Formats: sequence, structure tokens, C-alpha cells
Amino acid sequence: MRCLVTGGAGFIGSHLVDSLIKDKHEVIVVDDLSTGSLLNIESVLNNKQFEFVKGDIIELPELEYLVSKSDIVYHLAAAVGVKLVVNDPVKTIETNVHGTERILKGASRLGTRVLLTSTSEVYGKSEKDLFSEEDDLLIGPSSHSRWSYACSKLLDEFFCMAYYRSSKLPIVIARLFNTVGPRQTGRYGMVVPSFIEHAINGTNLQVYGTGDQTRCFCHVNDTVRALRKLGDSDITGEVFNIGSEWNLSINQLAKLIIDRVNSSSGIELISYDKAYEPGFEDMIHRFPNIDKIRNNLDWTPEYSIEQTIDDIIDYMRN
Repeated sequence: MRCLVTGGAGFIGSHLVDSLIKDKHEVIVVDDLSTGSLLNIESVLNNKQFEFVKGDIIELPELEYLVSKSDIVYHLAAAVGVKLVVNDPVKTIETNVHGTERILKGASRLGTRVLLTSTSEVYGKSEKDLFSEEDDLLIGPSSHSRWSYACSKLLDEFFCMAYYRSSKLPIVIARLFNTVGPRQTGRYGMVVPSFIEHAINGTNLQVYGTGDQTRCFCHVNDTVRALRKLGDSDITGEVFNIGSEWNLSINQLAKLIIDRVNSSSGIELISYDKAYEPGFEDMIHRFPNIDKIRNNLDWTPEYSIEQTIDDIIDYMRN
């Protein structure tokens, strides 16, 4: 197959590219390298099955042509990280919405299959303990830029479903819950690599808010395996949660990382107002019900939270 991966030089995208190349698919990556890096795809740059196109998906003239000559588009390009979202809400909305619009217009001409990676952020600030794909979504007010990312990705989902309903475009949506692993950077507010970097350096781990908010963390290899199963399937017009089954608070995560690193670091609580912006709102819980993808595609995460943390520690130390 010929696969187009937008954002393919990013953290998740580069691991997906590795998997596709390993299985002898032809891969074209489009990435503007604003948050991705050529280092992530260094091992495949000279592979005859691989092509790299540097460009912004909003402006790249040949994007629709690249979509039209592909068998499937894995659309991962998006604004990433809470810090980036808060600091540049205009770029967040433009990248997420207009980029997806161009992908869908190109795909609709030849009926190209599209897999959109969405986010658990679309569940908003609901206080449910467990999120399912058909749950109502509770987005915060437009006065808080923090919700611009969730809203723009939700609009992406609506865009995809509109194309599916109007023209039967083969589309599937993956809602990712906190994918972590080697190659992820803490530059844009990603908590796990940031904590590990502090623990390795022996400096305090900065926990935002009370630290009682809970999250799950899914190893990137498990996420890529799920994306490949969805991409290879004939399922269309559906949304699937992808995440781990290990749920812990941010305080517990910090303590676990300090323990796994064998670090002398302490834990420092930082208010949301100081970390981001006045009035910043966060989700209390973010834990997925993965019964749908388990029952339809026989996918469950294989990596424990300890294995996942150790894998990232080894990567960052080396």
C-alpha cells in the first residue's frame, strides 16, 4: 500500500512510519518540522520505500495530489501540547481545522481511506470516571483558550463524519489518551518526559494543580498497533478510544518516576494560574472505556505503566 502520514516526523507519527516501512508499505511523510524532527525518522530517510515532503498542510500546494495518489491517509498533523495550545490558540485552530479540511477534500475525489487521530480532550471537563465513545461531551467556555484544542479536534471529527455521511468516504477516528514513549519531548508540556528529565537531573518535579487529577498513559507501541489495526480494517464511520488500562494520579506518577529513576528529586506543586494562564481549567479524570476496540479488533494494551516508564527512562538516558 501507499500510505500518506501527515505529522510523520513527530513522536507518534515516526513510530507509525517505522511500523509501516517494516511491513514493506510505501510511505510519504508530510511535516513542517515545527514540533517534529528529522532525527525521529533518520533511520528511514534513505529507504527506497520512503519519501519526505517538508511543508505546512495548510499551505502545501501538492497536498491534495499526495492524498489522491495514496491508498490511505494517516492524518496525525496537529497542534500538540497544552503549552502550545495556550500560547498560540490561533495556530492551534488553523492547523487542526484547515489542515483536516484539505485532507478530506483531497480524499473525497478518489474515495481515499482516512484515519484521523483525535484526542481524549474532546470529552472536555466531564467528571465521569470512564469515557465511552458515545458519551456527551462537555467543552469549557470560549473565554479559556485551553479548550480551543478540544473544540478544534471535535470539529475535525464532525468534519470527518459529515464526509462519511454525505459521500460514504471511508473514514475512521481514533481518540488517543495520553500516548507516551521514546522520542516524546517535554517541550510542549508533556508530563512524562518532563518529569523524567527532572528526575534524571535531580531537580524538583513540578506538579500542576493539586496533583490529584488522574490520567492513563499508553505506550506508543501499543498506540501504533491500534492505529495499524484500524487502518487495515474495513471499519468506516466509527470512533474508537485508544488508551491504557492503568490509571493513576499525577502525584502517583511523579512518585513512580522518582522511584524508577532512583532519583533524589522532590515534588513541587505549581498552581495552574502560574503554570499556564489565569482561570486555566483542567480535566479531573481522563480514563477510556476501550471495550469497543477490544471487541471489534481484538486490541488491548500490552505494556504496563512500569515498563512504559522504564522504556522512556532508558531512551532519555541514552
